[in-house]
Amino acid sequence: AMEQPVFKRVLLKISGEALAGDKHFGLDFQVMGRVADVIKQCVDMGVQVGIVIGGGNFWRGVKDGEGHIERTRADHMGMLATAMNCMAMADVLEQKGVDVRVQTALEIRAVAEPYIRARAIRHLEKGRVVIFGCGIGCPFFSTDTAAVLRAAEIDADVILLAKNIDGVYDSDPAKNADAVKFDSITYDEVLARHLAVMDTTATSLSMDNHIPVQVFALKDPQNILRVIEGQDQYITRFSSMAISQENRLLQAHEEHYKLVDYVEQRDLEHFQKLMHRHIERSKEKCLEALKTQRYLQKM
Repeated sequence: AMEQPVFKRVLLKISGEALAGDKHFGLDFQVMGRVADVIKQCVDMGVQVGIVIGGGNFWRGVKDGEGHIERTRADHMGMLATAMNCMAMADVLEQKGVDVRVQTALEIRAVAEPYIRARAIRHLEKGRVVIFGCGIGCPFFSTDTAAVLRAAEIDADVILLAKNIDGVYDSDPAKNADAVKFDSITYDEVLARHLAVMDTTATSLSMDNHIPVQVFALKDPQNILRVIEGQDQYITRFSSMAISQENRLLQAHEEHYKLVDYVEQRDLEHFQKLMHRHIERSKEKCLEALKTQRYLQKM
């Protein structure tokens, strides 16, 4: 039996490399087929799905164009690469009976609708999957930034970041065998530690707009379903609320001892201040819980 979805409207970001599978270039239709199957299941559960796809399996503006092509033009080529991926993904989804619309930030009228927010939302409400192509249509902005922007515009509950890697680590697990995976992390930590989850523009945009991001591996596309059903062990969440487990315990210990100290010293003023802080934090937690409750009631 299918679980109840935790989210009503999601923005799925798929990197171009993930679509290339083990070939690392072009399109692996077996991988795409598996991803499409899961997206179909999500739609059948009543989840509204927007998708942003990268273009790195064909062209990476910065890496491929550097020293050869002017940056703006190299980025525009990248946008066209994403458009090819969007068309391919749309076709694979359609073959499985999913209703799809492609909207592009650069106008390519013969093959896609131009991006129009109200229209995108109308499609989503009708149960269609909307694939957003060409990034945000501006050079110097990544498709990760596009994913966050579209998520904010369509008022998505969460950004699902499907990567080649199964979460956020404190260093590159491919290079460092001792890399540690986070269960949850704040945007601030991601920025401060220069963790290569999303680029800084995308991270700060999601931070400013309070959009939670969940990072997981696309290698097993079922992860998309697991995240939507709220099975947390497969992902790293990052949001303004998340503090890494370790820090949270340390903080709790320190505060506990402080409270004991204040009681022993009859220091009422500091005791009250700290308790007040506890109450404020609990309020924040309750508000987060209420938000989740609201998503669930919308369904």
